[in-house]
Amino acid sequence: MRTTTVVFCALSVLYGASAFYLPGLAPVNYCKASETSSNCKSEIKLYVNRLNTEKYVIPYEYSHFDFCTVEDGQSPVENLGQVVFGERIRPSPYTLEFLKDVKCSKTCIKTYTGGDAASEKKLQLLRKGMAMNYQHHWIVDNMPVTWCYQLEDERQYCSTGFPMGCFSKESKLQQDTCTIHGPYNKPNTYYLFNHVNLTITYHSGGSEEWASGFGDNGGRIISVKVMPHSIKHTSTIDCESQIPLEIPGNTNALANGQTFQVTYTYSVKFVRNNTIKWSSRWDYILESMPHTNIQWFSILNSLIIVLFLSGMVAMIMLRTLHKDIARYNQIESGEDAQEEFGWKLVHGDVFRPPRKGMLLSVLLGSGVQVFFMTLVTLAFACLGFLSPANRGALMTCAMVLYVCLGTTAGYVAARIYKSFGGEKWKSNVLLTSMLSPGIVFSLFFTMNLIFWVNGSSAAVPFSTLIALLALWFGVSVPLTFIGAYFGFKKRALEHPVRTNQIPRQIPEQNFYTQLIPGIVMGGVLPFGCIFIQLFFILNSLWSSQVYYMFGFLFLVFLILVITCSETTILLCYFHLCAEDYHWWWRSFLTSGFTAIYLLIYCIHFFFTKLDIVGATSTFLYFGYTFIMVYLFFLLTGSIGFFACFWFVRKIYSVVKVD
Repeated sequence: MRTTTVVFCALSVLYGASAFYLPGLAPVNYCKASETSSNCKSEIKLYVNRLNTEKYVIPYEYSHFDFCTVEDGQSPVENLGQVVFGERIRPSPYTLEFLKDVKCSKTCIKTYTGGDAASEKKLQLLRKGMAMNYQHHWIVDNMPVTWCYQLEDERQYCSTGFPMGCFSKESKLQQDTCTIHGPYNKPNTYYLFNHVNLTITYHSGGSEEWASGFGDNGGRIISVKVMPHSIKHTSTIDCESQIPLEIPGNTNALANGQTFQVTYTYSVKFVRNNTIKWSSRWDYILESMPHTNIQWFSILNSLIIVLFLSGMVAMIMLRTLHKDIARYNQIESGEDAQEEFGWKLVHGDVFRPPRKGMLLSVLLGSGVQVFFMTLVTLAFACLGFLSPANRGALMTCAMVLYVCLGTTAGYVAARIYKSFGGEKWKSNVLLTSMLSPGIVFSLFFTMNLIFWVNGSSAAVPFSTLIALLALWFGVSVPLTFIGAYFGFKKRALEHPVRTNQIPRQIPEQNFYTQLIPGIVMGGVLPFGCIFIQLFFILNSLWSSQVYYMFGFLFLVFLILVITCSETTILLCYFHLCAEDYHWWWRSFLTSGFTAIYLLIYCIHFFFTKLDIVGATSTFLYFGYTFIMVYLFFLLTGSIGFFACFWFVRKIYSVVKVD
């Protein structure tokens, strides 16, 4: 079974429909200039995106490195997710026309003068970009321009970006950009890739309705591949030259008044391929991603083990509880009642309001908000609406859902807080609408300041920050107040047993029923469900790889919910049997401790899988990690709490209490 067949099952159905296409995924018909009509166009627009690298978290706009730009070009409209993620899509000066091959065309010429401060700064930026392996990201027909090459194990890898140049070091301990290209092996030398060979593959189906009027002169683009080269052009442009372009470094710096020219050129070749359909054009990118050829059976095996273990936990709990309830309900005499033991003994204290009930209710409201945001976002992603072709859609969907689910957060926080007997409803609704969003926004704003100081493209514009604040205070906060109003208006939750006035003394606990060991043990099993998918998610975030396994991710999310619930219920049962009735916070922290394991894994991933250098990039990495860990803490903690809340109410409602 092919990987993409499993992942894109929903997309394939939608692509196969003749009258319906997802937003941003509709095919574009191209034809020769002489055949241009309302059904097709001949101009192929090439857009440039930001440049980034795996070694440095800070990305830069295309114009930052003094490449060829367009003054009056129109940029495509960017959605909220693209702006927040720092994508800056701009028009390019590269002129492409369908089925028009280009042998060697000049794009522009950049001149640098020795002794000129501006020129020296630009050259220094080029050297820094090549040394840090910054990558271009070009877009044609809503497809990434890919750079395909052979790995050391003879597999072909197609990257969605290609390097702006390379720095040839003295020692070649591993395969790098210069060794991949071959001739660029002069030690301590910067080679700028100023020429690109573009190969545009198109599908021309003469029997299909869209191409019947154009024959071999029309088609749809299915791939655009690039091969960068470093060419030292002389007075005449020669794209076949084998002499590479060396950028002056510290050892061969430009003398005062000396000029250095960089001529940017490109070639275009069109190739027809009718074996690959337009709907399958992403396959070659996804299938060549490193580590995506993981043993799928191992993932399924892990999921089956988790499901089996969850089923065993559920079966043990049901059998044990059934015997307990039957034994308790058979007790009739008062003397027998005095000999009770286990969880029934604490029936008069189990629903005693916890300490810091205000904070717990606020965290639970925010956790439910994150839960439904995650659930709906993954559901849309599985249906194909948030596929890699629809850039920024995943982040946009998540943020819009989070804002609109403020009503849910306010309602849940108000209901839980009222069940605790709380009366400070104003403080509750204000904390619900401000605490968690405030923590996330503060971290985001701090990192945005760092991006802004470094002149990065990831710096969110001031107007977008105002828009985010408007969404927060103009939409989310009012919705939270509305939800809290309905939550406080309803009657308080009625518990199945009455609470005693005097708290019962808790006996000395065994090691495994104490607070800290129980919480630490509770997060192990839920984390075991997600760590495989977590590797792919972190790779897509920090290694510029495309994440597309939303089907598996949705399945893992459901199993995470089940595992968090059953683990928390099991530990809660053990604590109640040990006559410890402080389960409110413990149930939240038991499953929420999974986030601590997530943090540990992110630290391990940083030191073992990434090559990030510099204090600034390290701070940014852990800043984004803390946002992710905090939201995950709210998510898993709320799952465990409400599962335990349902369990406790259920068991105490089916036993006879005098």
